[in-house]
Amino acid sequence: MSNKPTLLFLHGVGDGDKDDNWKIPFTEALAQLGYPDLENVRVVAPKYSHALKGWDYKVPLPDVTGKPLSREQAKKNRRDFERRMGAIEFRLGRHNGGNIPPGVDSAIDAAVGAAAKLSKFRQAQNYIKSPQIRAQVLDHIISKLPPSGQLVIVAHSLGSVIAADLIRRLPVGLKVAGMVTIGSPLAIGFFDVEKLRDSLKEPPTNLDWWVNFWNASDPVAAHRGVSFVIPWMLDFRIDTKKVDVHAHDANEYLSNRAVASAIGFALFGSRSKELVKASKGLDIPLDDTERLALLPLRYASLILMRLEGDLKDRYAGALRQVQATLVDNIRQRNDREQRPIPSEIARLDFDLSDPDAIVPAPLPSSHMPKEDAVALLTIIAAENIIRPFEIEIAKDKQQAAMEDLTAEMGLGSRFGTAVFDSARTAQRALGADREVNWLKWGALGAGAAVLVLATGGLALAAAPGVAGAAVITSALASFGPGGMIGGLLTAGTLATAGGGGIAYSLANPGTTAETVEAFVQNRLAAAVLRASQDLDQDPATWRILAETEIGIRREHERLDEFSDKSGPALNELKRKITTIERALKYLSENGLEPGIPANRSYNED
Repeated sequence: MSNKPTLLFLHGVGDGDKDDNWKIPFTEALAQLGYPDLENVRVVAPKYSHALKGWDYKVPLPDVTGKPLSREQAKKNRRDFERRMGAIEFRLGRHNGGNIPPGVDSAIDAAVGAAAKLSKFRQAQNYIKSPQIRAQVLDHIISKLPPSGQLVIVAHSLGSVIAADLIRRLPVGLKVAGMVTIGSPLAIGFFDVEKLRDSLKEPPTNLDWWVNFWNASDPVAAHRGVSFVIPWMLDFRIDTKKVDVHAHDANEYLSNRAVASAIGFALFGSRSKELVKASKGLDIPLDDTERLALLPLRYASLILMRLEGDLKDRYAGALRQVQATLVDNIRQRNDREQRPIPSEIARLDFDLSDPDAIVPAPLPSSHMPKEDAVALLTIIAAENIIRPFEIEIAKDKQQAAMEDLTAEMGLGSRFGTAVFDSARTAQRALGADREVNWLKWGALGAGAAVLVLATGGLALAAAPGVAGAAVITSALASFGPGGMIGGLLTAGTLATAGGGGIAYSLANPGTTAETVEAFVQNRLAAAVLRASQDLDQDPATWRILAETEIGIRREHERLDEFSDKSGPALNELKRKITTIERALKYLSENGLEPGIPANRSYNED
C-alpha cells in the first residue's frame, strides 16, 4: 500500500466545485511556505451536491467505529490530544488575525438573514433534517476513502458539519493526522445535527488535532468560532480581506498562510521555511534576562526528576510548553535587540509542533555568589515556575530539587535547605502560628507589574548588571507580567528594590493586601536566609517596611473616621498593617533591625 497521505476535501453547499479550483490558491500558498505540491498526496474530493438535493438510494447510516474508553483511557486520550493541540497552537501563534473592518457586524447580520432564503441554504437543511440524505452523503464519502493510513480532512462550510459527523464513523484503520475546518456554521444551533455536539464532548481517539479557521467578515461563521460548543478544539481567526459573501469562499480561506500552514504541517510535517529553527547559537555569555530564565528552568527539570506517574506526566507536559514558549520569547526579544542567541539557549530549542520531539534538559547551573543568590532563590522558591500551568508539588520534592540546584551552583545543598527553612520561618512570623498559604508572585498577575512600572522601574539587584528603569521596563514590555520571565522580573524587582517609591506604592490603597503580603514575606525570608548564612543584612528591607507602615497607618486613620467599619478598604488596610507589624517585630526581636547586631537583643549591653 502507498505511504501517500490522503487529503479529504469536503465542500459546502452549491455545485461542489466540480473542477476542484480550490487546489489552485491552496498549492500557491503551500509553495510560499516551502511545502511541496500535492503530487505525492492522494486527494479525495467527493462531490455530493446532488445528494444534498434529494436521495437516490437508501442506505443505513454508517456505524460509529471505535470502542468506548475507560475513565483512565479517556483521561490519557484527552491529555495526549491537548499536547498535540498545544503544539499546533504554538505553530499558528506566529500569525496575526488582523483587525475587524468597521461596519462588518451590520453587514453580517443582513447576510445571515438573507442566507436562510437561498436555495443553497436548503441543501444544508436537507442534510440536517433528512436521515436518508445524511446517510447517503456519509456513505458516498466513506466509499471513496482507503481503509487505512494517514488522513487529513479539510472541510468548508456545510462540509465542516459533515466532517464532524463523519469523523466518528471512519474506518478503524484511518488515522486523522489533522482536521481543518473553514467557514464553519457549527456554532449556529441549527446545525447541531442529531445532538452532534453532545457526541463530541471528548476528542475522538482517531483525531490528532482540529483547528477551525473563521473570518469575522464571513456571514456563515456568524461572529464567533466553534470552540464555545466544542471546547477541546482550537479556533483561529484570520482576515481574508473580503467583507461580503465572498468572505465565505473556500478559495479565500485556502489562500491564507495560516490555513495553508496547518494543512501543510498535517500532510508533510515541519518543512515550512518560516518555521526552520536555528540549531546552533553562538558561544557568548548569557545576559541577565537569559540567566534569570535558565535558573528556574533548571530547577523545574530537577523537580520533574523526582515525580512519578500521572503527576510526572502532567508536569512534563506543562514544562514542555513553558520551555518552548520561553525559548521562543527570548529568540524574538533577541531578534528585536539584534542580539545573537547564546548556545546555552539554542540547545534548549525543539519543535513544539512535533508532539514526539524530545525536550532537551537545561545544563547544570553555573556558580553564583551567595550574595546574589539570596534574593533570586527565595523568589524562585515562592514562584510558580511553570506559569500559566498550576500543579501542586509536595514541598519535600521542591526542597530536594532546590538542594540539588544550590549544590550545582557551588553553594552546597544545605543552602537549598536554608532557602526553604527561611520561607517557612517567614510564613510563621507573618501568620502568627496559624497555617497560611504560600503566596506566589504569579498569582498577583498584572497588579504587581503595574506596581513596578508605577515606581519608574526598579533595579533588579538579584541579577548582577541589571539596573535602572529602562532595563526593567523593556524586559516587562518584551515578556509581559505573565509567564515565567515576566513573573520573575516583577517579583525580583519588588523583592530587591531599595527606593522610597516602593514604600509609597505599597501603602497606596490601589495595592492589594495580597501584593503587600507577598512582598513582605519574600523580603522577610531573604532576611532570615541572610542571617542563617552570616551575610550582611540589606538595610533597605527595614526602611521600606517602616516607611510603608507609616503610609498605611496614615491612610487608615484618614478613612477610619468617616468610613463604615466593615468596609472592604479598611479591612485591606488592616491586613497590610498586621503583616508589616509582624515582619518588623520579627526583625527587631531577632537582631535584624539596622543598628542592632545579629543575635543581640535590645537589653544586651
